[in-house]
Amino acid sequence: MRTCSGLRLLPDDDLARVGAVHTLVVPGGRGTADPDPAVVRRIGELAPAAERVVSVCTGAFLLAGAGLLAGRRATTHWAYCDALARRFPDTDVTSEPIYVRDGPIATSAGVTAGIDLALALVEEDLGRDVALLVARHLVMFLRRPGGQAQFSTQLAAQLAERHPLREVQRWIAEHPDGDLSVDALAARAALSPRHFARAFAAEVGTTPGRYVDGVRLEAARRLLEDTGDGIEEVARSCGYGTPEAMRRAFVRALAVPPAEYRRRFRTHRTGRAG
Repeated sequence: MRTCSGLRLLPDDDLARVGAVHTLVVPGGRGTADPDPAVVRRIGELAPAAERVVSVCTGAFLLAGAGLLAGRRATTHWAYCDALARRFPDTDVTSEPIYVRDGPIATSAGVTAGIDLALALVEEDLGRDVALLVARHLVMFLRRPGGQAQFSTQLAAQLAERHPLREVQRWIAEHPDGDLSVDALAARAALSPRHFARAFAAEVGTTPGRYVDGVRLEAARRLLEDTGDGIEEVARSCGYGTPEAMRRAFVRALAVPPAEYRRRFRTHRTGRAG
């Protein structure tokens, strides 16, 4: 088989002859835009006997086509989430997490998110030490929480067209501990708060409040990863005010509290299992 990128693959067997499988993994690619009905049908036949079913990137379209995502929460590459939701309205599609597990079905975003999901499955089957060893060989973080966002705030948002708004974006990134209220940011842009909020949302693609929340979360993650600063100091440096406020932000966005986030990152980087 030749892939769309020119890479040749040599299958071990014909899909029609494959028997029961423990973990059924369905990759993505251009072929998912117009899949072979026989492939989709075969996925639907194999899935009920599998202990778990996994998709990577646009492989979620094949799972949905086989009826496996009906009534379930799922994700795919951010660029295709809207299309997945339109084509399969019975699926609860979310574009935020890098992977989602709903019962025996797991779906992931792009290629590297599939690696994160694979590490989670290795840990589930063989334990944390083995998953850590694999992650170290791959030079990877063990393991990004499934709830982690597919995009950083700066990548996900647009760069404002007007210079004053771009300067506000720069200011937010450089001063997460500052007064980042709408009134303060509007004054920096020399606009009324109402006009500023509307213009910012229109040009950046998100509200000032959500943008600030994302920047502060990323700043806190970097400090937890790269410094030995205490949780309270990190919270203060990133504008959270209290450690509890930062904890709520981490749990809401990453499904893991700050201390556990640091422990996972440090465990991976030092190579010591916790």
